Amino acid sequence: MIRRFATRDVAAFTAYRSDPEVARYQGWDAPVPEAAARRLVAGFAAAEEGAPGWFQYAVERDGGLIGDVGIRWAGNRVRAEVGFTIARAHQGNGYATEAVRCVLDRVFAAGVRRVSAECDARNTASARLLERLGFSREGHRRRHTWLKGEWTDDLLFGLTVED
Repeated sequence: MIRRFATRDVAAFTAYRSDPEVARYQGWDAPVPEAAARRLVAGFAAAEEGAPGWFQYAVERDGGLIGDVGIRWAGNRVRAEVGFTIARAHQGNGYATEAVRCVLDRVFAAGVRRVSAECDARNTASARLLERLGFSREGHRRRHTWLKGEWTDDLLFGLTVED
């Protein structure tokens, strides 16, 4: 299930975002301090869905938080970008695919015409997930992102409402 974040999510959010394997291809460093996680979760819970900028959906399974899906709404509300994070214990079970598909359905129903995504080229699981959802690989930026002390390649993906 996808839903809004709530205060009760802080401990689980801190735990999976602090896992070095989960954070490996992400823009944050592990561990995530609980105070920082508390501020992030409070901001997620208070955010306005559909407003320009990032909106994070909590991904819940059996009553517990197992990850999140973020949508960055463009100011024109016809373009968006998607990102996702799932706790390592829940990876490989199709939960991310299901959660991202649900969020995509939601944003396309709200009038978005195109959703983009990018991932570290070494993150083959994320690239496969995007392709499974119908995203087309649109580019490969060589040594584009400075991440955790090294230059990394980015893969670019896109999905239109017609797709």
